[in-house]
Amino acid sequence: MNKPVEKSRGSVPLAAWLCGLLGSLLLLTHQASVAQVPTLSPASRVSLVTYGPGDDDISSAFGHTEIRIVDPALGLDRNYSYGGFDYRTDSFIIKFLRGTLPYLLDVHNLYQVMFYYQQTNRSIREQQLNLSTTQQQRLLAALEKNYLPENRQYQYQFYYDNCATRPRDMIAEACGDSLTIPSRSRMTGKSYRDLMNDYLNEKPWYQLGMNLAIGHPADEQTDGWHAMYLPNQVYDQFAHATLVRANGQTVPLVQGEQTIFAAQKLFRQQLPFLLDPDVVFTIFGVVIALFTIRRYRTAGKVDRWLDRLLFGTVGFLGWFLLTLWLIRDDGVTAWNPTLLYLMPFHLPLIYWATSAKATARRRTTYFTVTSILIVLGIFLSNIPGGFDVIFPLTLLIRCIVNIQRVRRGYETPARVA
Repeated sequence: MNKPVEKSRGSVPLAAWLCGLLGSLLLLTHQASVAQVPTLSPASRVSLVTYGPGDDDISSAFGHTEIRIVDPALGLDRNYSYGGFDYRTDSFIIKFLRGTLPYLLDVHNLYQVMFYYQQTNRSIREQQLNLSTTQQQRLLAALEKNYLPENRQYQYQFYYDNCATRPRDMIAEACGDSLTIPSRSRMTGKSYRDLMNDYLNEKPWYQLGMNLAIGHPADEQTDGWHAMYLPNQVYDQFAHATLVRANGQTVPLVQGEQTIFAAQKLFRQQLPFLLDPDVVFTIFGVVIALFTIRRYRTAGKVDRWLDRLLFGTVGFLGWFLLTLWLIRDDGVTAWNPTLLYLMPFHLPLIYWATSAKATARRRTTYFTVTSILIVLGIFLSNIPGGFDVIFPLTLLIRCIVNIQRVRRGYETPARVA
């Protein structure tokens, strides 16, 4: 047996002393960071900067919001943006799909990013806010606290916690009970999905993909406060908000507005007619229907390979959507009715229903149940355009042709090719 190593008598006090020193240094560093918040002068001003939607990628389609704090006396001009993220983040794709990708509070000067927005033809509008010096200082302190390394990350949620809701919340917290937004509790008559689709009408494939992925929570009706997950909604509702001064005077929240850059009204290149999703899936459905009818009438057979290809692909898409439902933290992909016709269990059950040993009874039962689910999906799905009718009907045609009359107690091989 090895002899135990004896500990030095001074090792414990030394370790404790080092830990205490390290803790003190960290505390002093934190206090120094907080203490660096400058005291704003009476010449300071706070504004809300709203960038218009862009066409470069889906992340720009809804616009962007930043808080700008300017103090000429201090030479201060900072924009606080809650829209940053790092593509180099470990497991980026997985975290993006799960909704756990950390977003960052970024600080920059407006003129550092202005060229980008001008080049991408995105408008820049600024609303100067009527905040008191005390409210401005409170807002700056809160933003600087958020910008500390241990605080600047947050879990982005598309509808509930994003680059527009964060500035809204920070300004509302700085103003406290003095802020009144008349439309805050007023119902908009639109759901989260409806408001989202207003921005995607000219991007039909993006629109289709996002609507396939989101579930029943996206159909919840919004009031003014929850509609402000979109930057333009924050801009519009702040324009009608008011503040109550310490002396009891009511003033508009927005003291003045200016357009820093006006996006040019360009002729948008329309998606070719034949590439529109509704047209693509209509042509696909017609081809499948004609092929199915011709094969059944001339040969009296149902093509097993086509059902495996079609329903196998549907099953793969269904598994993807079901995975999004299960792994997303924000819940917006839950209770997705499109899964009724994009049923994940088609993969692998379609091979069981169309195997060489499959009987007419097995095949008929499988496709009858599938038909019922498809019809339910058509009525419950809420996707703009015609996809959630056209594509399910295509699947329904294949189900109908696979259903055979089966006598009770008697099983016969299904007629397949």
